[in-house]
Amino acid sequence: MSGYRKLGKPTDQRRAMLRAMTTYLLEYGQIKTTVTRAKEVAPLAEKMITLAKKANLANYRQALSFLTKEDVAKKLFDEIGPKYATRDGGYTRVVRIGPRRGDAAEMAIVQLV
Repeated sequence: MSGYRKLGKPTDQRRAMLRAMTTYLLEYGQIKTTVTRAKEVAPLAEKMITLAKKANLANYRQALSFLTKEDVAKKLFDEIGPKYATRDGGYTRVVRIGPRRGDAAEMAIVQLV
């Protein structure tokens, strides 16, 4: 079995969706999505926060290349990174919130701890 979920999308669409979701998570502090998508987004957000903990130009540019909004990258390095400076991982939490009404897909909230 592969090490990631394909989420029923071609590679480019899947990558774009995960980039957007990671950006929104860092912008708003939490997002509501399906459990499988949540489990894919959480590690990506953790990697971005880990980059922001060591604030240098190379890390900033690496984060900028992944995130879809420049102001979110700035917030990541100015606010979020320093907030988690003393914490070794575990910056996100996935909380299941039950099935979605339309198609009964298992829903979850991904939030920054």
